[in-house]
Amino acid sequence: MENIAKEKSIYSFFHSIGQKMLYQIWFSGFTIVLFFKALLQMRFAFAKRREIVKQMYVSGIKSMLVCSIVALFGGMILSLHTGVELKRWGQQDVVPTLMINVMNKEMGAFLTGIILTAFSGAAMAAELATMKVSEEIDALEMMSINPVRFLVMPRIVALMIMLPTLSIYTVILGVFGGALISYFQLGLTFEDYYHRVYESIWLKDMYVGLLKSLVFGIIISSISCANGLIAENGAEGVGRATRISVVSSYLMILIVGYFITALFYGGFL
Repeated sequence: MENIAKEKSIYSFFHSIGQKMLYQIWFSGFTIVLFFKALLQMRFAFAKRREIVKQMYVSGIKSMLVCSIVALFGGMILSLHTGVELKRWGQQDVVPTLMINVMNKEMGAFLTGIILTAFSGAAMAAELATMKVSEEIDALEMMSINPVRFLVMPRIVALMIMLPTLSIYTVILGVFGGALISYFQLGLTFEDYYHRVYESIWLKDMYVGLLKSLVFGIIISSISCANGLIAENGAEGVGRATRISVVSSYLMILIVGYFITALFYGGFL
């Protein structure tokens, strides 16, 4: 009897793992298909321009204060830690080059993606999940209104526009935060700092940073909308959809960000 019980427990363990893996595969496919459906609906973007602008305001403009604080102090922290160590060797002049390279390649898109995941992605998932469990989306379908065109496409377009825009804003503020530390702690003048920043700007770094932010915008909006559209079981389902969308977006930002960096800076391109 004990052996049978052990076999059942082992079977149930692997069965649950298999179910979760199959669900993740299905959800990944559902999210990709949802994005391409939204892509096809973008031909109606002009007709939905009011909703797109509204989502841009909700997703982007309202998060500017948080982006400003995170970018400014993130740049100050990065500049302080690296500058103090480099100053021991008399190499504090390298800080401006380091700041613009790190902010352009990685931190601009990454910080903005993290902020908008928590600020906008969670709101998207919660809003759509609430509509799903209250059968509002079913009502739209009954009225022959395409939910992807009406709900999903404007949100994806809004984040595809706002995340690169806020990423540029984050880079500028992060570099400015580094300038403050360089001036007050490292003995560099603002003129010297920004002159070295200007000399260290590479178009490739800017393009890669913007590409990352565009991809992150697609990831966050697609995952959030997908989780919202499949929510069930009332308020519990809304909370679950919101939680999963945030965690999944964080993980995908890290994973996809690494592969984009490896593609452009790992000797492939």
